[in-house]
Amino acid sequence: MGPSLSRNGRGAEALDLLADFPAIPGGWAYLDTAATAQKPQAVIDAIARAYDTTYATVHRGVYQRSADMTLAYEAARKRVARFIGAASADEIVFVRGATEGINLVAESWGGSQLKAGDRILLSTLEHHSNIVPWQLLRDRTGIEIDVAPLTGDGRIDLDAAEAMLTERHKLVALAHVSNVLGSVLDAKRAAAMAHRVGAKLLLDGCQAVPRMAVDVAEIGCDFYVFSAHKLYGPTGFGVLWARGEILDAMPPWQGGGAMIDRATFERTTYMPAPARFEAGTPHIVGALGLHAAIDYVEAIGLDAIHAHESALVRMTRERLGAINSVRLFGPDDSAGIVSFAIEGVHPHDVGTILDEERVAIRAGHHCAQPLMDALGVPATARASFGVYNSAADVDALARGIERVTRIFG
Repeated sequence: MGPSLSRNGRGAEALDLLADFPAIPGGWAYLDTAATAQKPQAVIDAIARAYDTTYATVHRGVYQRSADMTLAYEAARKRVARFIGAASADEIVFVRGATEGINLVAESWGGSQLKAGDRILLSTLEHHSNIVPWQLLRDRTGIEIDVAPLTGDGRIDLDAAEAMLTERHKLVALAHVSNVLGSVLDAKRAAAMAHRVGAKLLLDGCQAVPRMAVDVAEIGCDFYVFSAHKLYGPTGFGVLWARGEILDAMPPWQGGGAMIDRATFERTTYMPAPARFEAGTPHIVGALGLHAAIDYVEAIGLDAIHAHESALVRMTRERLGAINSVRLFGPDDSAGIVSFAIEGVHPHDVGTILDEERVAIRAGHHCAQPLMDALGVPATARASFGVYNSAADVDALARGIERVTRIFG
């Protein structure tokens, strides 16, 4: 299907896809897509069909339905490879989500390649999932972690980061799009900077892949991770991409079925990537759901999605910026995400009152407590957009915040 376009009343074209999302009732403004996206009927149907009429195990059965499901499962891997510009489907490792993907890299690549004295560069705005795995590795191996600061408008300061990099740095790990500020990384520059000192670049793409076209070859990164559920797909499923030669040199990080070449009590040998990193029976239906989600967003067009969400961000920042007690965070051109605070009101209270107005936002530290410390706040309120949102949702948000300011004076 192609995008349905309508006028949003402010002179810009907007997507009109709300009818594709059965879990969003009329009059409910769902503005928490950065936490998890609602699912279109096409994805729900693909998941239901897989469990209802075609379900079987993969890679092991000699009967026809198992063979058919194996083909569908591996077709999803090929679809992901095309979606992000990977050179081969063998570079796609299926994981439970971006969190597991980063932990896999830390345990396998980091555990085998890094030693005491090596350094990793992160940034102030990283999600805990791109901080804690490296701290665990640091505590075990003696590596050191550096943290790049932010610019005044909430972007990773690449000038400062470049000045910090040395030949002791072996990895740079950054968010492609901030889950709090919506700021977009100049990923190609980050890759060039990392490679200049011989380091690898890992990108957390959770907030990027639902909002913009991603081509890992064009970017030049070495690792890329994302979660299906933020891309209108199922929970409990995600992707790690890494360059083939890097995967080939990485040891297994979990042991079990499906990743074995030959096992004896004396010695075990392992399958090549990606099977070596996929121990146990996989989330079969998750792969099929992700395939359907990718088909859905690509039928709309990532450029159209990005333009749609950018227009909603502009509207939101304009409306909220006109309220004296509201403080906005992040750049004006953030990708689909607007974080804010209301003077004298805790974000949890903001979220509660907005819920009474049938507006769903996120309130808290967003698994980014170091960023909250840098912003000087304990938490923020966050509105985040998807293909199902419209100017009416921005209006509902603004009305709800005006009610918050009246209640709290």
